[in-house]
Amino acid sequence: MLRLVLSLVLLDPAAVAEVSQGNVPVPRVITPDGDRLGYAPVPRPYTGARRLTGVLLGSDPATRTDVLCGGTVINSRSRSLVLTAAHCLHHNGRMLKRLAFLPAYDRGRPPLGVWPVVRAWVPARWRSRPYSADLLPYDVGLVGVERGKRPLEAVTGRGLEAMRTTRGTNLRGLELLGYPMGRGYPGTALYRCLGDTVEAVSKGPGLMVTRNCHAAAGGSGGPALYGGAVAGIVSSSSPMKDDKGYTVLTRLGGRPFERMFARADREMRLRRPG
Repeated sequence: MLRLVLSLVLLDPAAVAEVSQGNVPVPRVITPDGDRLGYAPVPRPYTGARRLTGVLLGSDPATRTDVLCGGTVINSRSRSLVLTAAHCLHHNGRMLKRLAFLPAYDRGRPPLGVWPVVRAWVPARWRSRPYSADLLPYDVGLVGVERGKRPLEAVTGRGLEAMRTTRGTNLRGLELLGYPMGRGYPGTALYRCLGDTVEAVSKGPGLMVTRNCHAAAGGSGGPALYGGAVAGIVSSSSPMKDDKGYTVLTRLGGRPFERMFARADREMRLRRPG
C-alpha cells in the first residue's frame, strides 16, 4: 500500500513552479496524446460531464490574492450545488470571498453564465484544525449558487451522481478534469487525464492516488469521473519538481461527506420558492 508523504502541495496558482519535462514517466501516461503530466486538451464543444465542469473563482481577503480551482455540478434536489475541494474554499482558517462558478468555461468565455456563490460548506475538521496531510481524506467542499429564478441544473443539465466508495476501493480508468495553469497551460481551457488508482492511507475514508497524472496548479477541485459519475475530487499532487509525479484524489464516501451534502442540499432547497 502506498504511503502518503507530507511533501504534497495544494494546487494553488501561487504554487506554480518550473515544471520538468518528464513528470510522469512515458510508460505511465495512458491518456491519448497525453503530455508530460499525463494531460491532453478536451475537444470542443464541451459536452456531457465536461459541460458540467468549470472554474471556481474566489479571493482571499487577507492576502488579497485570487484563487482559481475546478468544480463540477453535482445532482441534488436543490439543483444548485457544485462540488469542489475544501481547500478551494477555506484558506488558513478563513473562507474565501467573492466566490463564483463558471460552468463550461472556455478561453475566457462563460457560455453558461457566471453563478455567484451564496453558501459554502466544508467538513467541520477542515475549519477547526491546521492544515496537515491527515486532512486530505476530507478535502471536499460544496457551494450553493444562484442566478435569477432558474436553478443551476436547469441551465447546465442534470448534475453528476456521486459515486460513494469506501477505503481500499481501487478504480481503473478514471478521467480527471481541470484547468491547469503554469508552463504550457493557459488556465482557461479544460484538460483531461486518464488514471488508475491505488489506496493511499489505511484510516478514515481513505484516499485514491494515481501515478498516471500529475495535476498542476489550477487543477484542484476538478472531478475524477468513473462510469458517468464523480468518484473523487482532485486534492493535491507531489511537488512539480518531482520527476515521477502523482495526484491525490479525495474520495466521496463516509459520514462527513454524507452529512455535509444533506445539509447543503436542505439549506439550498429552503432558499428557493416551491
